[in-house]
Amino acid sequence: MSEKKIIAVVGATGAQGGGLVQAVLDDVQGGFAARAITRNVGSAKAGALARRGAQVVAADLDDEASLVRALAGAHGAFLVTNFWEHFSPDKEQAQARNLAAAARHAGVKHVIWSTLEDTRKWVPLSDDRMPTLLGRFKVPHFDAKGEANAYFTDAGVPTTFLLTSFYWDNLIHFGMGPKPAGDGRLALTLPMADRKLAGIAAGDIGKCAYGVFRKGAETVGRTIGIAGEHLTGAQMAAALTQAIGRAVVYNAVSPAEYRGFGFPGAEDLGNMFQFYAEFEEYVCGARSVEVSRSLNPQLQSFADWLARNKDRIPLA
Repeated sequence: MSEKKIIAVVGATGAQGGGLVQAVLDDVQGGFAARAITRNVGSAKAGALARRGAQVVAADLDDEASLVRALAGAHGAFLVTNFWEHFSPDKEQAQARNLAAAARHAGVKHVIWSTLEDTRKWVPLSDDRMPTLLGRFKVPHFDAKGEANAYFTDAGVPTTFLLTSFYWDNLIHFGMGPKPAGDGRLALTLPMADRKLAGIAAGDIGKCAYGVFRKGAETVGRTIGIAGEHLTGAQMAAALTQAIGRAVVYNAVSPAEYRGFGFPGAEDLGNMFQFYAEFEEYVCGARSVEVSRSLNPQLQSFADWLARNKDRIPLA
């Protein structure tokens, strides 16, 4: 058998990258090897990946030279940034520039850039339907990634642009799960009216990315959107009711109300949900469940995800 092609994975101990490393390691006959890139090679998660057979290397997204070293010799690279670590679109874009430059210098043959829309193409800064944030964004954690797509194109890096969706895991980790409604029931609060939200299990993002790498060069230059299911808030509440055995109602607030909740990132997320809702046909159309399942045959529905994760969702 010929030597396996290395897929280098940024954020290998995180939600998206972790799913990709696991997919590569699980497919022992797949012709690929996993290189897990992380800031902390001594972490428990990094150690677990090493024991499973991943090569674990250190790099920092703020240090281009470290990224060049980490990507050296890799055939493919999965590249992602985490806005929620620092809430800075400028920092996120600087990191994306470093990633694009490092991939070019390392001669990576196939990059997947985990991205989102630049919502200003639909809602210009002059449009007062939603407030402008930080002076030049509508949805900072979307717009910064979408604007950064050009860094990869301009650098001549062979890139597939992977449009991700709302993580159902946010119900566990981001405080978006059902909360007591005051009448014995629980309430799922979203500013989506009756519109459908494109959602996905975070781990399935990495598995879909592996499907993209397996397809290879035919995906270079393309934008591929992924989702596990498109559901209304009422449908999500019904699925939660069935899974956890307690009544969950859908509390449809306005985007303005959501922006006013005051938690870190509330304005950004309020604008995000407004974009999802007002441009539902585009957003869901750009994120095909069928295409996602073709890339990842084990794609989870929301009910599948709940069956595995219902006990992890805080309900207080």
